[in-house]
Amino acid sequence: MSGSAPRCYRPSTMATKKGVFAKEELKDFKTRLLQEQVELEAQLNEFEETSFSASQSDLSGEVAFGEEYADAGSATFERERDLSIENNVRDLLQKIEKALGRIDAGTFGVCERCGKGIEKARIKALPYASLCIKDAQAEARPR
Repeated sequence: MSGSAPRCYRPSTMATKKGVFAKEELKDFKTRLLQEQVELEAQLNEFEETSFSASQSDLSGEVAFGEEYADAGSATFERERDLSIENNVRDLLQKIEKALGRIDAGTFGVCERCGKGIEKARIKALPYASLCIKDAQAEARPR
């Protein structure tokens, strides 16, 4: 084939084709993400209502006269646990919002780091996943 120009491959374009889902699959993922979003928002509202209904002494961990320190420690532990759960719920909500944005943008199922398709099994398990398994493992490794 002398005289013909060499074919130009664009890896990022080829890779994104692996991550493309059929319209029906995208619709199912969007429905699932929206349902999960509603459930998480209800959980978050419940946490916020519980936090606001708690008295100031409960929030600060102050010990009433005669109350045992172990009780105060338990209350503090429970409050810290609740705050941790609340932060996890907020984090998941952000991930879901980003995934819904990727569906609308046509980039759902494409790794944000390498541009290759995210494994279908991973997307089915975590529809808000934004990284392929390889890149997620690399990000999770201690540096």
